Amino acid sequence: MVKRSYYFLADMKVSWMQKRLKRRVAKTEQLNSVPNLNRLSWDDIRVFLACAKEPSFRQAAEKVNISASTVVRRIEQLEEALGVRLFNRLPEGAELTPEARGILKSATEMEKSLFELVHQRTQTDDIANGRISVSITEGLGTYWLMPQLVDFQRQFPNLIFNVQCAMRNADVLRLEADIAIQFERPTNPELIVSKLGRLHFYPFASQKYLHTYGEPKNIKDVLQHRFVQQISSNLDEMIWAKKLGLDSIDAIPGVRTNSSAAALYAIERGAGIGVLPTYALALKAPAVPVDIGIHHSFDIWMTYHPSIKKVPRKVMILDWIKSIFDTKKYPWFRDSFIHPNELKDLVPEEASVCINDNYFTIEPFS
Repeated sequence: MVKRSYYFLADMKVSWMQKRLKRRVAKTEQLNSVPNLNRLSWDDIRVFLACAKEPSFRQAAEKVNISASTVVRRIEQLEEALGVRLFNRLPEGAELTPEARGILKSATEMEKSLFELVHQRTQTDDIANGRISVSITEGLGTYWLMPQLVDFQRQFPNLIFNVQCAMRNADVLRLEADIAIQFERPTNPELIVSKLGRLHFYPFASQKYLHTYGEPKNIKDVLQHRFVQQISSNLDEMIWAKKLGLDSIDAIPGVRTNSSAAALYAIERGAGIGVLPTYALALKAPAVPVDIGIHHSFDIWMTYHPSIKKVPRKVMILDWIKSIFDTKKYPWFRDSFIHPNELKDLVPEEASVCINDNYFTIEPFS
């Protein structure tokens, strides 16, 4: 009885393997068939382009904001429509097949043509009406651009501004934003890139914190304090660890957050010493510089598609953005470092700083 059951299970296994082999053969034959152009979908091609740029389907799914299972399904649909296998599925990710490399070039050109078509659609606009989208780093967007934008928008009440404040760089070519302001210089030759200035960072703490824990005089003293740091995919979290002579900033207790607004709040409320833009004092942030001999800076880059130059409304926004980063009016954006205490006396009277004593954060409920 046991022997008979053994043979029965073995036969089932062989039958299952034969069926699986037949499905694989059928799949291969289907992929090698004539492409079915009627089944081609731009959504599938868009997912294919994302997968070609990312090391895995999971990361591509995050890029296009859909589930990983949907990515797999769309890639399979595109493989069936084109009649070729596009990716080799490997344990460490997905790899383009030789056949897919030629398709990738054509798909990239198709995407480029589509975006040019959309850009052309936006060229007949009234300067005082319409929509404009700007992507900018969170801190600059929240504490610098937005306060200035509120006054500017009063002059053009029919304009719709979409301000995306995030540390992730927007893909301007793929219409994620009309204009992007970021710390990393774009390298795509199809984009126009200009430097707006440089943002300098310096250690700050609240008076309350320094009164409670004392004021450090040098880097060695800081190691006995608490540290507040913003952690983001586009920020090297080792920058301040290296400046403090540490292998990791986690050697110092404190607060870590992905939000510059949350980091500022933590510093103001006395959670520890943290880095802020040097203009924090000029904008009346309730914090004081901590002079321990270290600071850091990032260049600020603006990038946009060349077609924007044909749209008067967007050209006007470009000029306005350049004006609010004018280093003559706002010396904290100069390439050279200026100590935060010196900046308040360098701001010309005609420069409008739109932040008052109560702007940054509010007292929490008791």
